[in-house]
Amino acid sequence: MTQRLHFADAGEAADLAAFLARLIHYDKAAAVRLQAAGDTLAVFGRPPSFEVLAIRTARLAEPYEQGLDTVLDVTVSAGEFLESVGGAAQSVRAAGEAAVPGAVTGPPWAGVLPPRGGWRPEPGLPAPEAVRDLVRVAVTEFRTRVEELPAERRVRAELDRVGREIWSRTIGGTGLPVRAAHAAQSLGFLRGDALTLLSSGAWLRLRTAYGSVAVRRAGAPGLSVTPA
Repeated sequence: MTQRLHFADAGEAADLAAFLARLIHYDKAAAVRLQAAGDTLAVFGRPPSFEVLAIRTARLAEPYEQGLDTVLDVTVSAGEFLESVGGAAQSVRAAGEAAVPGAVTGPPWAGVLPPRGGWRPEPGLPAPEAVRDLVRVAVTEFRTRVEELPAERRVRAELDRVGREIWSRTIGGTGLPVRAAHAAQSLGFLRGDALTLLSSGAWLRLRTAYGSVAVRRAGAPGLSVTPA
């Protein structure tokens, strides 16, 4: 029996479709892990260029499975899910419906997600506009340094080296790498004035009104994570 999701409105489906499209832009074969309980759907993805976990939630019109004691937790093709969600976004009904694609063998990251709870605010994050400026400066630096390389050195290994040097820098004293803010910007999350840094165990989470990006703290010991 095909599982179905009933979005609160077409706008919720449209925002989720935009997120899925951005993920696929970076990885045509992207997979996403879906978790639905109550009236909230959480979608986890990992754009390979950024080495972070991206999290987008959507409101459902009714509790998953009509409030029965069950949850959805499955890893699916992002492309197949986008086709279904895209149809829901164009629905003329008050609450669009999307079918859940069949499960796929998930990538390693899908088995280790950030914890559900225990998040607390972390100090030191600059104002949203300052974070966006920091990303713009970093992107400009990367492009400039790549353009200055001799043609024979513009190989993947060298580009990756320059990228690691720039994107692994931390934002102020927060410990949050610049690549997390860059990912948030590229995925359409880094908009508006609501920007919060949270931590839980070994994880840091940059949360905005449009989605979140989570990374493990540098030097965090082992993979000791509460299953999500």
